Amino acid sequence: MADQVAEQIAALRDEDWAIREEAALLLGRLKDSRAVHPLVSTLKDRDRSVREAAIAALTSIGEPSVLAVGGCLADPDLSVQEAASAVLASIADDRVLEPLLRAVASGDWIVRMHAAKAVGRLKNPRSVPALIPLLQDKVKAVREETSTALAAIGEAAIPALVDALRDHEWLVRLHAVEALGKTRSRTAVQPLLSVLFNDADSAVREDAIRALGEIGDPEAVEFLFIAMRDPALRTLAVEALGRIGDRRAVPVLIDVVAGTNPPDAPRAVAGCGDRWNEEVITQGAAVRALGAIGDEAALPALVAALAPTFTRAEASAALAKFGSKVIPLLLPLLTGSQDENLRYHVKETLALVGWRAGRM
Repeated sequence: MADQVAEQIAALRDEDWAIREEAALLLGRLKDSRAVHPLVSTLKDRDRSVREAAIAALTSIGEPSVLAVGGCLADPDLSVQEAASAVLASIADDRVLEPLLRAVASGDWIVRMHAAKAVGRLKNPRSVPALIPLLQDKVKAVREETSTALAAIGEAAIPALVDALRDHEWLVRLHAVEALGKTRSRTAVQPLLSVLFNDADSAVREDAIRALGEIGDPEAVEFLFIAMRDPALRTLAVEALGRIGDRRAVPVLIDVVAGTNPPDAPRAVAGCGDRWNEEVITQGAAVRALGAIGDEAALPALVAALAPTFTRAEASAALAKFGSKVIPLLLPLLTGSQDENLRYHVKETLALVGWRAGRM
């Protein structure tokens, strides 16, 4: 019986690039460890499609590929380093931690990006000192993968991330905030609150609110009420309250939806004319937040939010989350309103909660 793996390994040396590509793809499906070293050699193939097929095959083979691919991180050919780091981003294990830590300092941003992702996969606390400098990398994709990697490491990375919140470079602080949010650790709440009220950069303060919402700790709720007084942070604070889901936010959010106590000088929305300002956007966010929290005390406010066109769609979606409880509240609108668009949204909501005309 023919050895299919051996046949395809031989085909990797064929003069026809299409045959080499097909051989690499088939070896990936066969997942035989004998193909690892021939496929590693194929990372230097002159044809890009063949190289990409070899990357996919080595990734598919998985654990048997790790050491051989890790050795390619020191190859003098940068394209081979890029390919190797791309594979390791999906299959790396602790055996290649050291070469990956060297790779995060590569002069090639593609290598740095994939290496950071691979290091995050390993979740080894030893990686933190090597990753922190990449928070100020000149390439956004590298910074984002580094932030995700540090978050994956978790509690062990938090002290270094908190230190980074004091960095003079705003981009370092920004991505440290993002990473702290991604950890979803309560330990990060107090440092993020400090950033929210003390950082000099508006983008960093805004991301601190997003991070607090991502963590979802109720400790932040009262502080977000304070942040809502700032027109620049108001909508983000409302969104974060919805993500946290604490019922203490319900009356505050109801006031926002009702237009009670709006900010003194709401900012105009560019291109929308004098009638539209950012408080309209905040009201829509508050409707969504009330739907996310799911407290029945919000139902009258959500029904009322069907009236303005700028919160109608959000109110319809929020009400649908309460199920059949909304049917008695919506039927009067269905039968009594002359606004066809309002009736359309009411019908849509009723259908989503299981109501059918003539059946209930």
